[in-house]
Amino acid sequence: MTMSPASGAGRVPVLFGSLRGYQGQWLRRDLVAGLTVWAVMVPEAFAYATIAGVPPVVGLYAAVPALIAYAAFGSSRHLVVGPMSATAALSAATIAEFAPGNSDAFIVLTTVLAVVTGVLAILAGLARLGFVATFISEPVLKGFIVGLALTIIIGQLPKLFGVEGGGEGAIGKFVQVLGELGQLSVLTTVIGVLSLVIVLALKRWLPVVPASLAVVLVGIVTVHVFGLSDRLDVVGEIDPGLPTLGLPSTTWNDYAQLAGPAVGVMLIAFAEGLGAAKTYAARNGYEVDANRELIGLGAANLGSGLASGMVVNGSLSKTAVNGSAGARSQVSGLVVAALSLITLLFLTALFEELPEAVLAAVVICAVIEMVDTKAIVRLYRVWTPRLGGTYGSAARADFIGAVAALLGVLVFDTLPGLIIGIVTSILLLLYRASRPSVRRLTDVDGNWVDAQAHADHPVDPAVLVVRVESGLFFANADHVKDEILRRRTPQTRLVVLDAQTTPFVDVSGATALAELTDDLARDHVAFAIAGNIGQVRDVLRADRAGGPRPFATVAEAIGVLGAGSGSEASWDDPRPAEP
Repeated sequence: MTMSPASGAGRVPVLFGSLRGYQGQWLRRDLVAGLTVWAVMVPEAFAYATIAGVPPVVGLYAAVPALIAYAAFGSSRHLVVGPMSATAALSAATIAEFAPGNSDAFIVLTTVLAVVTGVLAILAGLARLGFVATFISEPVLKGFIVGLALTIIIGQLPKLFGVEGGGEGAIGKFVQVLGELGQLSVLTTVIGVLSLVIVLALKRWLPVVPASLAVVLVGIVTVHVFGLSDRLDVVGEIDPGLPTLGLPSTTWNDYAQLAGPAVGVMLIAFAEGLGAAKTYAARNGYEVDANRELIGLGAANLGSGLASGMVVNGSLSKTAVNGSAGARSQVSGLVVAALSLITLLFLTALFEELPEAVLAAVVICAVIEMVDTKAIVRLYRVWTPRLGGTYGSAARADFIGAVAALLGVLVFDTLPGLIIGIVTSILLLLYRASRPSVRRLTDVDGNWVDAQAHADHPVDPAVLVVRVESGLFFANADHVKDEILRRRTPQTRLVVLDAQTTPFVDVSGATALAELTDDLARDHVAFAIAGNIGQVRDVLRADRAGGPRPFATVAEAIGVLGAGSGSEASWDDPRPAEP
């Protein structure tokens, strides 16, 4: 079966596209990479299922079909798909509104969410909606991920310390844990904290060792040898064998009511997975198709849901393990799927004596790298006095958007936090768009540059040359007009708008320029526009509502109007022609 060519990203290859042109010498690398990823996948799949509020084995139920389905439909050669912390937490928060935790209904609805997310992603991919990922800015996504990671870590603290836990929201849960530290279990705390230290140390100094699997095996052996299963909370019985296949047994109303939340889950899963896929595609010299990534994500989730699994998405951490182990294609993912299937059939009993404190340590170590404080600090530092003078506090729009998403997650929960971050980011963008920078220019060796940055170059008080660092449209037209009028002095006899940094203008902008022309003319001040090309020239020419006289360059405008010449220029003049 082949798929038709797609525009924009080249041709869409056949199923299992990453296997096209497969070379025999790649097999050893793919096998080694698959084995390495499996060693990380198994304990983390259990951990992420725990985050989602379902039995640990559900994580493996999800991983096997997801890996196969993504290999068949996705466009990345390296992306590893499976349960992940962000979507697991979103899943838990979403399902908690419809069913109590640890109930059969909760497990069923978790699977339903995977199915609905899968169907929506496939439809979005077929409709070529891959561009939607651009509406979640990187700073907002970064703040969301940091907030989500902190929420997950706080949620694992009761298991790490052997306390009851509770409370509402991340902050309430953290306060509850602090209040219960006096009743912590010493044995649980020692095992949990020691596991945490071992995993972090192995990742830091022995990265070739599968740290998560190593500490899981040590924890299981410790419990078995010393007979600690009665003194510690352990995972408990895990049913071996294959999951129930087919659609979850529930009403169609459950599918319908989860459709809305599934859109948010899909966006997060898509944005996170696409970022990982693009990162490794760029490193290895190939391209990924955003629309095929949506279809691959949808197929993976649909496969997971039909196998009693949970929501899945692309994993940056496991993709990094895959790439560093030498993977060349999705054969490595198929190897992980095969080994995970063997684990389901024959090795589940091995994990029944796994202490929950160890599992909590694995979860914390898996997400602690997501608490990227350096990235937040970097966003704060992106500021200059010029930006501050133009936009005020909104000059740090990216930082504010990231912090809004972070605090939104901690205070209001996951999906509301994401929405708060996106809305804040858009509002700040609109605010900045409505207040573009209007700079006075000065002539430096024939180049018109920012006068403020070149204070040693004098300006002619009779000539005001300005630049608008934005398009000119309905949201900012009045602001630009007012700024130009404010910069005029009693000595000004000519105003020239250098339009080379103005990429577009709409009818509102053209009207504002016409009004500005009339306002200046009443004070016997001429108004010209220089370097207008493309859309700006076309709109102003078509509008014919009057406005500034057009010239090819600032120097020409000053030469004609500054000298008091009666020379005529109009929008039909060929001089300001587009290059």
